[in-house]
Amino acid sequence: MAKILIVDDERDVVALIRFLLEKDTHQVIESYNGSDALEALKGMPEKPDLIILDIMMPVMDGYTVNTKLQDDRTTASIPVMVLTAKGQMKDLFQHAPNVAAYMEKPFDPKVLREKVRAILGSGKQTGGT
Repeated sequence: MAKILIVDDERDVVALIRFLLEKDTHQVIESYNGSDALEALKGMPEKPDLIILDIMMPVMDGYTVNTKLQDDRTTASIPVMVLTAKGQMKDLFQHAPNVAAYMEKPFDPKVLREKVRAILGSGKQTGGT
């Protein structure tokens, strides 16, 4: 069982991902904007095994969140799955060492679960896929 942080401002998307991941017995933590996610991470003694991160969010966008994750040695090694409705955003994450996967919305639930398993099974993948 892995601990997974979902960061997305769309509550329906978070609920769907939670349902899918809990089917695979993962512990899910929810955050609805980037700023809250970073605050939550500061208070976690055990960091998550994976972060599923939306890009377009109010308060703080996913690109900024990911930059801050990389700048903090306590979070830099956590793999991130980028999840966004903006297909052209993929290039922004091309060279981010912590981005293990990239998915566009709408996504296939089966593919999301497979990517999560692959990331968690390998410890960490690098580069967007």
